[in-house]
Amino acid sequence: MPLQVCMGASMTCSFGVAPSSLIVLPQNRVMTSNMPAANIMDNKPLVNIPSFGMCSSMANPQVAAATNAAMGALTPMPCVPATVTPWAPGSPTVLLGGVPTLSSSCSLNCMWGGVIRLDTAGQVQVTVP
Repeated sequence: MPLQVCMGASMTCSFGVAPSSLIVLPQNRVMTSNMPAANIMDNKPLVNIPSFGMCSSMANPQVAAATNAAMGALTPMPCVPATVTPWAPGSPTVLLGGVPTLSSSCSLNCMWGGVIRLDTAGQVQVTVP
């Protein structure tokens, strides 16, 4: 069952070399697990989506230029996410700020061909015996 995503959720990019953590600003004033809850519009590069270390996508102009300069040897370059579309698919039955909430089953596409996936939701379920 997908979980509601909040600040601190762990994510990875298919062309990045390091995991990153989702940043959610408290603008919607809704908390989950004492952290700001996320919606599908928490997709802004460097505001919500930090760098994934180095990028190895040839669709990234910096990587393509560096690889060309290295005579075809793939040369990763610093990751600067280029996300312009919302997270998909979202939770259409639960709205946050008038927008579907972000669930742990969502993904986000980068213009350089990477797919960003959530590894953890940023919150845990606790059962008390």
